[in-house]
Amino acid sequence: MSEHGTWRRVSREGRRFLRGRTRTLRRLALWSLLESAHTFLGGYAVARALDDGFLAGRTGTGIGWLAVAGAGALLGALALRGVFGGLADLVEPLRDGLVRRSVRQAIGRAVADPAKGSGAAGDSGAVSRLTQQTEMARDSFAGLVLIARSFVFTALGALLGLAALAPVLLVLVLPALFLGTAAFLATLRPMARVQRAALDVDEALAARAGELAAGLRDVVACGGGAGAGAGVELLITEQERLTGRLARWTALRTLALGVAGRLPVVALLAGTPWLLGRGVSAGAVAGALTYLVQSLLPALDALMTAVGAAGTRLLVVLDRFCDPEPASRPASATPASAVLVADAGPVAAALAPPPAPAVELRRVRFAYGPRAHPVLDGLDLVVRPGEHLAVVGPSGIGKSTLTALIAGLLPPGRGTVRVAGAPARGAPGTAAPGYGPDLRRTLLPQQAYVFTGTVHENLTHLCPGPVSRGEVERATAVLGADTLVARLGGPDAVVDPGRLTPGERQHLALTAAYLSPAPLLLLDEATCHLDPRAEERAERALAERPGTLVVVAHRISSAARADRVLVLDGTRAVCGTHAELPARSPLYRDLVGLWDAQG
Repeated sequence: MSEHGTWRRVSREGRRFLRGRTRTLRRLALWSLLESAHTFLGGYAVARALDDGFLAGRTGTGIGWLAVAGAGALLGALALRGVFGGLADLVEPLRDGLVRRSVRQAIGRAVADPAKGSGAAGDSGAVSRLTQQTEMARDSFAGLVLIARSFVFTALGALLGLAALAPVLLVLVLPALFLGTAAFLATLRPMARVQRAALDVDEALAARAGELAAGLRDVVACGGGAGAGAGVELLITEQERLTGRLARWTALRTLALGVAGRLPVVALLAGTPWLLGRGVSAGAVAGALTYLVQSLLPALDALMTAVGAAGTRLLVVLDRFCDPEPASRPASATPASAVLVADAGPVAAALAPPPAPAVELRRVRFAYGPRAHPVLDGLDLVVRPGEHLAVVGPSGIGKSTLTALIAGLLPPGRGTVRVAGAPARGAPGTAAPGYGPDLRRTLLPQQAYVFTGTVHENLTHLCPGPVSRGEVERATAVLGADTLVARLGGPDAVVDPGRLTPGERQHLALTAAYLSPAPLLLLDEATCHLDPRAEERAERALAERPGTLVVVAHRISSAARADRVLVLDGTRAVCGTHAELPARSPLYRDLVGLWDAQG
């Protein structure tokens, strides 16, 4: 939003806030009038002490006027005591209102986008607004009100004093004062723009850090550290650039402060001979110098510093607490693709190409090193959409390597691996490995991933959007995990992964996979810690789920339930049904005999 829009929104909210506190503002003004009297007496008493007292040979009169100046200082101290009491009545309600508004906005965003608000990172920007930015606004507002009020009433007393001493003094003082003030005001808008950008980056950095902290285990496990760190590094670099820009504008503001704070004194001293020639007394010049050095210029310097730092910061921070203006919506939100699909009719459906294979490997070769013996060599495999495939073979033969290739975690040394017609790694429209989830598939390894969070979060973390409580309950019932969820304390109970058995972790992970929208599920011995009955129930439920299922089997029952079985024996791969493979594969025949003997 532009600076004009920001000022318009903040000023509208500010006027509403101040209109409800007119009594507090009147009390502040009354106490501040005493400060004006203190300022007026300070310079005027010095002038009278010189002209009517010391320079006229009347020392007693001079001392008497200086005593009047001292009494004015007591008035100033009394005024300051009353001002601080009124300031608290103005500042604390502002802080309380900002806290309430921050909480309300965070709840509104969470309700509008539950998927974003329910993560472990949550709304990190809301945390920044509720803590750091709320206190920043409170301190900035308090300092700005205190200093702006002081400047207004100090300037009133000083200008009245200058006019009372000799009106011609204003001719020398005011132009220099206005010149420095104008130079200072010219720096406000650019500084506000830079500070707004700096706060945007600060919130983005806080949100990104919260997301990474919540998913750090996933990032490390998937090798996504470089990609995750790159985004944070860009934000830090941008923050450094904005800090440099802010420092440069601060230097220009300091120069403007020097002009406004020193030029009036220089002008007065340089014009002293001219003033004396026009009948202005030495006491009046000394009084004017007192007004400038002790009252007006210190107050102006404090005001410029406060407005330049606290003022622009307050404007930017308060803009974040303003309710957003309603955005205009287009007249029609119907996408063109929906119109095309609606108009296509049965002819287009009949002419549509057949669906691509769920998994397709062509002449795939893979070895863990350039001189290592290949784990897979010349493997061809096509898995149709909706098919249930079991992969069997001795330990270390390459079953997990195959699932990693299909999952895109490993690149083939030769050949191609495709999922849903697109390359398994770096497919169009999907994230690169380690840079985000690929919604085409879900891989469950033997070591099930369960994180510290609620049961509901553990069961739905593979879903890109919100999942209703009813869907979760149906999934746990189908997978037989409802008893485990109840024992853990229900969907809202917090899970401690260290207290779960390997079988319980696998049960939760299998339920999460069932809820996942991915059309391809890869189970790499993901049921090995379940008993045979629980394993059968889970595999049948996942097989009946819409989509394709590839299971690395460790029991004969898993292979018998599959539509087809892929046997890896180190030299060749044989694929067929459970009934026909014993006649085609000696290895499978041996594995069936071994499983039967163990069963």
